[in-house]
Amino acid sequence: MSICSFSQEKNTEDVIKSRKNTNKGKFFFYWGWNRANFSGSDIHFTGDNYDFTLRNVKAKDRQTPFSFNDYLNPVNITIPQNNYRIGYFLKENYTISIGVDHMKYVMVADQTVKIDGEINSGTPFDGVYNNDDIVLAENFLQLEHTDGLNYVNVEFRRFDEIGHLLGINHKNFQINLTEGFGAGVLYPRTDVTLFNQERHDEFHLAGW
Repeated sequence: MSICSFSQEKNTEDVIKSRKNTNKGKFFFYWGWNRANFSGSDIHFTGDNYDFTLRNVKAKDRQTPFSFNDYLNPVNITIPQNNYRIGYFLKENYTISIGVDHMKYVMVADQTVKIDGEINSGTPFDGVYNNDDIVLAENFLQLEHTDGLNYVNVEFRRFDEIGHLLGINHKNFQINLTEGFGAGVLYPRTDVTLFNQERHDEFHLAGW
């Protein structure tokens, strides 16, 4: 076994630079969990025998009850609502990253909403509607994105260390201010059963 070491003199400016420039070229990764709240949604349904819109439909998330098996077992950690991201430091304080926000959207059952449009599919719900009330009972509509409401996105961010402004100068602890912008697509798996129509359950591009 051999050990080699090299040394050279550095001026004060070089030492400061070597201490500060520690992020460039590094990768980072994070994983976490989320809760979600949803505003009312206008949902449009169209098919051969129906074309109608439900107004201000309420929905909630579906939080998995906490257990070490569901939240920390690598086999199951994608089951709860989660967020994960992998990124790369292009420069000391600039990053590019890609991530997924995996949320769950469940329409609240038996709520009363407004409906506009027409249904003519041989069901008790057939008729022409103009701002009428309808109860979203199980035999009328079941709708959820529980596998899930997925936001796949790319972000460009800048990080600025501000701890020194607060008198914090510790090599293992930092306070950072971050800002940036991102863009992405919504790629949910929609599980929907609409009166006597066949159940529909597939991943699809739904927005951006």
